[in-house]
Amino acid sequence: MLAYVMVGTNDLDRSIRFYDAALKPLGLSRTENEADYAGYSSKETPAIIEFYVTKPFDGQPATVGNGTMISLSPNSLAALDDFHAAALASGGKDEGKPGPRPTDANVHYAYVRDPDGNKICACHELPA
Repeated sequence: MLAYVMVGTNDLDRSIRFYDAALKPLGLSRTENEADYAGYSSKETPAIIEFYVTKPFDGQPATVGNGTMISLSPNSLAALDDFHAAALASGGKDEGKPGPRPTDANVHYAYVRDPDGNKICACHELPA
């Protein structure tokens, strides 16, 4: 069970611009903004932060983990596509265009890297 997800950044303002755009199609918006971090929540539960972007607490540079990926769950294929497009338009890099994996599957994925290099996935399963 997950309580929340957190990624590190070396440029909080840049990351806020990226995540404001990329998380909007997934139903998350920024509900908390401090000097060292920003938090994102859904409209249904604005007091529960589900995703954070932060400067590292130890003051060292933020780095990405090789093989580390965070997967978020959009409520539709359109939201998955919008996430990918918004992420690329706001400074992200394509890591896999939206589509089923494998090509005949009911599960669709879209992959991006945020401006700091964190790999973020959107994953949506169609009804069988």
